[in-house]
Amino acid sequence: MEIGWKDFEKVEMRVGTITAVDDFPEARKPAYQLRIDFGEKIGSRKTSAQITKRYTKKQLQGRQVVAVVNFPKKQIANFMSECLVLGAVGEENDIVLISPDTSIENGLRIG
Repeated sequence: MEIGWKDFEKVEMRVGTITAVDDFPEARKPAYQLRIDFGEKIGSRKTSAQITKRYTKKQLQGRQVVAVVNFPKKQIANFMSECLVLGAVGEENDIVLISPDTSIENGLRIG
């Protein structure tokens, strides 16, 4: 399905740095709860991510990622997700996070 450029422009993808990683035992599938800093304008947002197959909490702490920040909040178990971290889905449903290849300012828009 094709979308128009105007539709793509509505999706606000931003770079942020993971500042906290916690286990999420209430999730149906193994996941972490992440807190991500998107800079001064957007601030910090939390999300749940099913990335436990490929990443340890230590590997995630301080890592920059790309996330969609303008979706509505979503209830996941007892947790309210405020953004969606982007990644590629591997053959075994393991998520490979999308990240900039060099450190950049938090909050920069992906276009």
